[in-house]
Amino acid sequence: MFQTHLGEYAALLTAVFWTITAIAFESAGRKVGSLSTNLIRLFMAFIFIGIYGQVTRGSFIPFDASAHQWMWLSLSGFVGFVIGDLLLFEAYVVIGSRISMLIMSLTPPITAFFGWLLMDEVLTPQNMIGMFLTLLGIMIVVLDRKPKDKNFDGKSTNGKNKIKLSYPIIGILLAFGGAVGQGAGLVLSKFGMQDFDPFAATQIRVITGLIGFAILFIFMKRWKKVIAAVKNKNAMTRLSIGAFFGPFLGVSFSLLSVKHTTTGVASTIMAIVPVLIIPPAVIFFKEKITLKEIIGSLIAVGGVAMFFM
Repeated sequence: MFQTHLGEYAALLTAVFWTITAIAFESAGRKVGSLSTNLIRLFMAFIFIGIYGQVTRGSFIPFDASAHQWMWLSLSGFVGFVIGDLLLFEAYVVIGSRISMLIMSLTPPITAFFGWLLMDEVLTPQNMIGMFLTLLGIMIVVLDRKPKDKNFDGKSTNGKNKIKLSYPIIGILLAFGGAVGQGAGLVLSKFGMQDFDPFAATQIRVITGLIGFAILFIFMKRWKKVIAAVKNKNAMTRLSIGAFFGPFLGVSFSLLSVKHTTTGVASTIMAIVPVLIIPPAVIFFKEKITLKEIIGSLIAVGGVAMFFM
């Protein structure tokens, strides 16, 4: 039974790991900034995976990967880690991990789009309905009605309530960019990985991410902030937790999942993070969850599930 559904179980564990890492990185990012958080957690992940590879495969760095695997997994790492996660981690700081991960539930439809674009996969009418429901659920959470404007005598100046965003538009766009990066990165990973070890494949992606962020830091002259972040013990504790459960276990298990099941099914199960993250958001960040947000989260995830039924 376990072997039959290995991909599905791996995707479920990925969702749990990503819930933990989202909370850890939001907390760390608020202390030392999203850029420093990205670079440090990738370096930590590189060490974690290297030790794992040395123990299980006898190699700290996956030199046994083919040119095809290095090329496509590196491209996946650039798209997913450098571009996608750069945007997502900034979204954590602007709108928080819970709302960011809700918008990230768009990843499965986006993944399907790139699958259609790169692998000639076809979107069915049911897929389109699922995409609509996912968007509807997200809109329920991020949109709100602005009270009517009133003049000095208390009367409404217009007859209609205005629709406004409950969260900053820049944060929503950043999270959406993260979803695009993750969706494209997942498709590129599956294409590049083939039968290669998922943990070794993740390390290739991490190496690309490290190089990309290092170049970015050189141009932005941000190395002093990285040094300051390393000296922040509280932030480093959270970064260590996030790196272990995120780019080490989370990303590796996501590749293990797409290796043993379809990309669509894997993405669907991983998309339950917006629901899983609600309890820790209340406990650790004292966020107030409204009924509207709970309903929106469930609709979004339900739409994702229908997308691949």
